Amino acid sequence: MSTQAVRADVWLRRYSEARPGAVRLLCFPHAGGAANFYLPFSRQLSPMVETLAVQYPGRHDRLAEPPARSITELADGVVAALADREEDRAAPLVLFGHSLGALVAFEVARRLERGPLTGPAALIVSACRAPSRLRPGSVHLRDDAGVLAELQRLGGTAGDLLGNEELVRMFLPTVRADYAALAAYTRLRPVAEPLACPVMVMAGDNDPVVPVDDALAWAQFTTSGFASELFPGGHFYLTSCADQVTESLLRTVTSSGDPDAPGSRRAPGS
Repeated sequence: MSTQAVRADVWLRRYSEARPGAVRLLCFPHAGGAANFYLPFSRQLSPMVETLAVQYPGRHDRLAEPPARSITELADGVVAALADREEDRAAPLVLFGHSLGALVAFEVARRLERGPLTGPAALIVSACRAPSRLRPGSVHLRDDAGVLAELQRLGGTAGDLLGNEELVRMFLPTVRADYAALAAYTRLRPVAEPLACPVMVMAGDNDPVVPVDDALAWAQFTTSGFASELFPGGHFYLTSCADQVTESLLRTVTSSGDPDAPGSRRAPGS
């Protein structure tokens, strides 16, 4: 296997087969998350969408590697991996990131649009403040109990995992590193030109850390179409509203690049 293929396989996990004419959906995990978080969604989206997910260093099969120190480092790694997959370059690419992953996806989109590779067909950001609305964070500076309390508050980590001391010792340094990368990005407040691709916002209507107005401020970061959809729930609404989220993703991905895409929508029951 070539060095290029190894690099792509290290960063990217393919959860559905590539099919002629399929749109690629590249998913970016949250802080402490891993690529397999998106496996259930891929099973519902396939075969209409080719689903890939990013595997950050410092977790799962990359546990032996040190976690990334910055969102820039993560974005650079993903772009390099995409550049290595020459056979995929012709297929439209939609980026989807949840929480921390939304900022990584945004930085990847910026690099793709200003580099030699084809820019994304769309960016979907979930449960994330717009870059202009980020607030300083210090979760990474808390003791272990404080970090665990934050994970419990957000609700995205299984209770049995948080109750397993051995597993907690294993994954907590990675979680802390991800929050440190987020804090560093927030301090930098990078000045970003709006993207040329459409942007869609997905958010929970009762998210304790991402007010709806701060999520909708992503509208400032595109010169193309903008859409939003609210779901009932908190920061991890996408697990409790999995069917609705999947339907929304499918609509957005299959119509990606359409400048006449619908505007704000609210999920039924929200």
